[in-house]
This record gives sequence, C-alpha cells and structure tokens, in this order.
Amino acid sequence: MVNTCMKTVESVTEGHPDKVCDQIADAILDEYLAKDPASRVACEVFGSHGALMIGGEVTSTAEIDVARIAQQVYKDIGYDEQIDVFTNMEKQSTDIARGVDAGGAGDQGIMYGYATMETQEYLPECVVSSHKLAWGLADLRRNHPDFQWLRPDGKTQVTQSKDKVHAVVVSTQHRDDVSQEEIRKLLLKHLIEPVIGNLEGVDVIINPSGPFVSGGFAADTGLTGRKIMVDTYGGIMPHGGGAFSGKDPSKVDRSAAYMARYVAINVVKSGLAKECEVQLAYAIGIADPVSIMVDTFGSSKISEDKISNAIREVFELKPSGIIKSLDLLNPIYTETAAYGHFGRTDNGFSWEKTDKTDELLGSIS
Repeated sequence: MVNTCMKTVESVTEGHPDKVCDQIADAILDEYLAKDPASRVACEVFGSHGALMIGGEVTSTAEIDVARIAQQVYKDIGYDEQIDVFTNMEKQSTDIARGVDAGGAGDQGIMYGYATMETQEYLPECVVSSHKLAWGLADLRRNHPDFQWLRPDGKTQVTQSKDKVHAVVVSTQHRDDVSQEEIRKLLLKHLIEPVIGNLEGVDVIINPSGPFVSGGFAADTGLTGRKIMVDTYGGIMPHGGGAFSGKDPSKVDRSAAYMARYVAINVVKSGLAKECEVQLAYAIGIADPVSIMVDTFGSSKISEDKISNAIREVFELKPSGIIKSLDLLNPIYTETAAYGHFGRTDNGFSWEKTDKTDELLGSIS
C-alpha cells in the first residue's frame, strides 16, 4: 500500500544548468545594484550546449560588462568549458516604469510565504535535508581531497513521512575515471549518512541512470526561473508562479515573496501558530496588496482573521515599504540563487529575521 503521507522534495547543485542561469542573472543584478542601487533589472538567461543568451530590460545609470560577468560565474562554479555569450538588454518599458515610479507594484501576482516549527530553519525537514545534500556535494568537490572526481552538476531528493526518511536520491556529475561503486561508497560515508543519519530501511539511490560524466551547458540546457520549487518550499506549499532570479526588488514576484516568508516566520516564532502560510496578492501599479490570506492549518488558537489584521498593522506591505524594511537594494542576490532562498540564517538574509514577534503579540492582544 502506498503511504499517502509521504513528502518528496528535491534540490539541485550550483552547477545544475538552470541554477547556473539563475546565478548569472543575479550576478548581473548585483553588479547593477552595486553601481546604482536605484537600478531596475529584469534579466533572463538561457544556456544550451556551449552558448548563452542573456536578455531583459534595465533602467540604470550603471554600465556593466554582462558577458564578462556570465563567463566568470560559469568559471567560478567549476566549469572550464568556453561558452559563447550573446546579449540583448534593452531599456525598461515606460508603461511598467510609470506605475513603479508612483510606488506601485511592478506587476500583478500572487506570492506565498511559509514557516513551520519542524526545524530550526523554520522549514520542513525534507526541504532542509535536500538542500544540505546538494550543498554537501559542492562542499566535498571544493574542499575534500578524496572528492576531486566530483564535477559541478547534480541533483538530490528526499522522501519523508513525519520523522522517517524513506528514500534518498543523489545524482552527481563526475569524472570518467571513477566507478559507480566507488562513488556510492564515498557518498554514503561522507555525504548521505552525515545528513540523514541512520540509513536502516532507507532506499538510497545514487546515479540511477549510470555514469554522469557530461554536465552543465556542454550536455544540457538551462533557463532562469525553472527551479522555483527548489527556490522556495519544495512543492509542499503553493507557489504563485513568479520566479526570483534576475529581478530587482521593485518586482513583487521576488520582494513580496521574501516579505511573505518574513511574516510567516515571525508568526511562528511568536508562538501564534506552529505552522503558517501567508499569501499576498498585488496589482501592477498599485501599492497596497489586493489581499492577504493566512492559513495556520489548525495549529493556532487565534483566528486567522485576527492574525491577518495584526500582519497589516505590523508589517510594511507596500513595495517601497518592503524594500526599505528588508533593505533590499544591496547586491545580495547572487548568494540566494542556489540552495534555496529560505532557511539560510548564515547569510544574514533580512527576511529570515524574527524581530517582529513582540509587535505581533502586542497587536493581537
């Protein structure tokens, strides 16, 4: 019988082609913001078999070398293949700019934030574990002398029900002079056991299709915004559909999703709920959110209407207020573009702070 309570979540390494594109887009955004914090950027990246296409809309006083940044990111990730870079960046539409200039949202859309008491990261354990496995592959490749055979491309996956892990999948690019048996032995000892713990009864699947030698843009295509579940909550929670990378914070796809996470994590940390989902919705050119929805999944003694009202009172939900309260005009975004945007307090991301708990409790009472 199939256990319907199982959750499966995946992550990918920084060398996965889609994630390479996200990192290039955010590195371009960061370069613009470093030189002109008022820059507005919407950048898309497409990579395929030795070629890279970069397009989008920018309004900025800064001049940057987009192709040089892309080449450097690809190299820093760990690829030594040359890529041909084509660029087509144009000025942002005046129709869009008009609404943003007036303080409105840069687009319509629905954004979700989520937090749970399940882990210290305020994320489901399977989300945390899948990212740790993916990040661990990169850490071993960069820092462990016994893992020089690892290459940058890779994916991980964890299947879990409550506190029991049922399956782990790790697919990793590697040099052609290492056997699948050696890969399995080393990854079990140095990666999977340290992250997952006791593997008794766990189905561990490593490189299920066999050798994985060719990766990156030499073997596959990549595109910005194609790993939105990896970036957020692993598909466990809803997603409004708007990707993050390559977008400056006037785009509520990104900034309001960060705010929704910030709200949810403070609701949970305050003790108002053990689990919280926050939905924000916006219309282009209008500053205030069209709606706020809160779901505590039966984990709160306080009505969701009361929590929603407290959120409106405590948090800045207009785009300009979000940008100011979360300090989003700094060049911080390349760091977000791999291993998830949430649950990473080591990077000092402002949307992970739990500094509004007292205000929330005061507003409720």
